Amino acid sequence: MHLRNLITCFSLLLAATACSPQKNTTPKPPMIPLKDFFRNPEKAAFQISPSGQYISYLAPWENRMNVFVRKTSGGEATRVTDLKDRDISSYFWKGDRIIYSRDFGGDENFHLFSANPDGSGAKDLTPFDKVRAGMVDNLEDISDTDVLIGMNKRNPEVFDVYRLDIQSGKMNMVAENPGNIGNWITDHEGKIRMATTTDGVNTSLLYRPNEKAPFKTVLTTNFREGISPQFFTFDNQFVYAASNLGRDKSAIVKIDPATGKELEVLYEDPDVDVESLHYSRKRKVLTTITFEKEKVNRKFLDPVIEKIFTRLQTLLPGVEVQITGTDDAENLFIVRATSDTLRGIYYLYNVQTDKLEELANACPWLNPADLTEMKPVSYKSRDGLTIHGYLTLPKGRPAKNLPVVINPHGGPWHRDSWGYNPEVQFLANRGYAIFQVNFRGSTGYGRKFWEASFKQWGLKMQDDVTDGVHWLIDQGIADPKRVGIYGGSYGGYAVLAGLAFTPDLYACGVDYVGVSNLLTFMKTIPPYWKPYLEMMYEQVGHPEKETDMLKAASPVFHADKIKAPLLVVQGAKDPRVNIAESNQIVEALRKRGVEVEYLVKDDEGHGFHNEENRMEFYATMERFLAKHLHPDK
Repeated sequence: MHLRNLITCFSLLLAATACSPQKNTTPKPPMIPLKDFFRNPEKAAFQISPSGQYISYLAPWENRMNVFVRKTSGGEATRVTDLKDRDISSYFWKGDRIIYSRDFGGDENFHLFSANPDGSGAKDLTPFDKVRAGMVDNLEDISDTDVLIGMNKRNPEVFDVYRLDIQSGKMNMVAENPGNIGNWITDHEGKIRMATTTDGVNTSLLYRPNEKAPFKTVLTTNFREGISPQFFTFDNQFVYAASNLGRDKSAIVKIDPATGKELEVLYEDPDVDVESLHYSRKRKVLTTITFEKEKVNRKFLDPVIEKIFTRLQTLLPGVEVQITGTDDAENLFIVRATSDTLRGIYYLYNVQTDKLEELANACPWLNPADLTEMKPVSYKSRDGLTIHGYLTLPKGRPAKNLPVVINPHGGPWHRDSWGYNPEVQFLANRGYAIFQVNFRGSTGYGRKFWEASFKQWGLKMQDDVTDGVHWLIDQGIADPKRVGIYGGSYGGYAVLAGLAFTPDLYACGVDYVGVSNLLTFMKTIPPYWKPYLEMMYEQVGHPEKETDMLKAASPVFHADKIKAPLLVVQGAKDPRVNIAESNQIVEALRKRGVEVEYLVKDDEGHGFHNEENRMEFYATMERFLAKHLHPDK
């Protein structure tokens, strides 16, 4: 496990294949209450303790997601945490103790906490103001009390590594970041043996044979290609990694960490990147390689885990099966069943008895039969690229002249995936078709497709979105007068760019924590993104050297062209897309008399996480879209 510096934004769009516009004869579903899509799940995020004695999960208490624990054998659950202002963002077991993470009002300065299964002994393990902490290695096989964490306490721009005692809270630094290390990689004994550095453009792989030896640079590449270590081989001699060196699509390989030389290709796919490798901690064998095409695919490397998956698929037909946790003995497995119309049903599977016990349905109030299929689609962009995405059509309506919501994803170096999406299902239930497109730059489709997005904000990236809209219109699916666009983060930027650069294409737009001014955006990023600034300059543009280009791509400087009504939504504490981004576009449009509705929440950051704020946002968006797209026309 290693620390990953988060540089991501949000929502997406495009689409296409032959979906016959006339085929949609299913009955019209009932109108589902908005709250049923966006309320907190009844129970979610199930885990099992290493000993197998306890099962934990997140569930609402005082409208916030908190941790609960019960005995695996059954009985009443105990609430472990008591947060009232913010949801638990993540948690895991360390021995028989719970470790959980939370931030404060959306500032993304996450603290780590620990507590006993009965809720006693709760402690803030990283009680430092304006400091962000995250896991490097939870030392599962090494210690019941110690973990390795990354924290930017000494320098807000970089993360040092500390060994932390989760019971006493005592910690000591075990690796000081010289200023350019982005990831730390440990071996199976918890020793920090590898690291990756960046000067913003060039990435280097560092290695040392033991913790007393100095790091040596093994390999240096431009950020466009490289090796991403997964974990050491079980003898701690070699390293499994995802690599796109000398290839367009990433493959899972084995390398010699002392030289960086590729020794073996475990698996590669001609169409998509392959980047995830999994193993059994108990048996010390490789189990599966996962990669994403239209859906998640698996390459089994281990007959034991393949047999378990095959059995689970027999017991749970018609759904996607995920194993999300296991005890140390690997006898008990937490299983999640999902689909595009099912948020998730959790099970406990006992391998020895072949017993499958249902633990909870995350959203029992939603009937999958009332929800809508998400169809993978693809089409050609104007310059010949194949663009993949997903099209969701409203049930009970002919797939002809429909109101459409175009939904570009954030990142932008991210991708949309097949599966349950509450926003998509909500909009489909209200009578809209939803079009999500993995425009150029979306990850998983290889290096060339990713690089095709560099310095193309508002240009070819936006053309891919525009081409997707025209494809829908040409297919007869979209009513050209009732096309709206909604997205968050980069998706919010794409909303503003769409309204500014193709003002006759959209009837309205919803910008959710989106960028409006690339010049100011590049100057207000979080401090821990600064080591990556040179890379961002190559991907987006340099605010001083390429001022004219960035200004031309910034919707705020083209506000005079925007004429469609706009809803802007923003968290006041957003550390990624500063509130000034939304303030600028709202002010520019209101000066011109363009209709702008502005929703700001002081207790939110990059996206709304508190349940009551989500409800208000989606209710506002529902009214706004209905007013301008007329879904019942």
